[in-house]
Amino acid sequence: MLNYPIKFQPILKDKIWGGDKLVNNLNKKSNLKDIGESWEISDVEGDVSVVENGPLKGRSLKELLETYKGDLLGKNNFANFGTNFPLLIKFIDAKQDLSVQVHPNDELSKMRHNSFGKTEMWYIMQADEGSRLILGFNKTIKAEDYVKLLEEKKIMSVLNDVPVEKGDAFFIETGTVHAIGAGIVLAEIQQTSDITYRIYDFDRVDDAGNERELHTELAIDALNFSDKIDTERNYSSTKNSLNEVVKCEYFKTNFIPVEGALELDYSATDSFVIFMCVEGNATISVEGTTETINFGETILIPATAKNVIIKGDCNLLEVTV
Repeated sequence: MLNYPIKFQPILKDKIWGGDKLVNNLNKKSNLKDIGESWEISDVEGDVSVVENGPLKGRSLKELLETYKGDLLGKNNFANFGTNFPLLIKFIDAKQDLSVQVHPNDELSKMRHNSFGKTEMWYIMQADEGSRLILGFNKTIKAEDYVKLLEEKKIMSVLNDVPVEKGDAFFIETGTVHAIGAGIVLAEIQQTSDITYRIYDFDRVDDAGNERELHTELAIDALNFSDKIDTERNYSSTKNSLNEVVKCEYFKTNFIPVEGALELDYSATDSFVIFMCVEGNATISVEGTTETINFGETILIPATAKNVIIKGDCNLLEVTV
């Protein structure tokens, strides 16, 4: 049986900059010390998600893709991606600043790493007072300026600081220099890729006294040095409606504030649907099978599902390709 709300076991990642909010606030189960990421749906090699509920419990996402093909992905998606799931879905807790980094585009990623690029978006679920993101440059610079500033440890002087609060949303195209600041919990939707070029890491060291690797040379060809990159996304919050946040060639994300009951018709949608619960809780029903979605949880709806009924009081991100 494929047509039911599918949950996956979260894949938790210990990070030098991670904290305890994914356990304490989002109810993830782990004994790891500093959990920075919860990979909710992943087809990254070595980190493939496993179903945790229903008739398909215990089967991997890759097994589902190989068995159900277009019935899971959507016919057009299967034609484009085959048995590769096109998105990586995460929750992130930054207790400390993440490294300053950039992701290469599809062309560079394919050539260098045989991978997709890494276009992504962020939805801020919680932000401590004074929290901020780094997004792009505050002035246009040249590649040689970038290298010189790195050598002089002055790269932060040309980076664009963006204060954030709960509910803010950002679209980060490949080539955009960026970092998540301390005190932020967010939902991340991205292409399936784990390719990151680390530019600057605040001279941090791990428990063994080692600094993390930087990718200065690789990043030069990947970076957009302009100061004209538009990252912030404004969106509506109409109750029981699909409010568009991001629409790009890789994914579409809508914000859905659910109040009471909402029925969604996906009969004309040739794509799987992902729901990320960013506030509250609800039940999600597909063809008579019901699953609870709580704050910090994620559900996958197969492409063959026609109708979805949501009941509760929550805010959801709806993601399709």
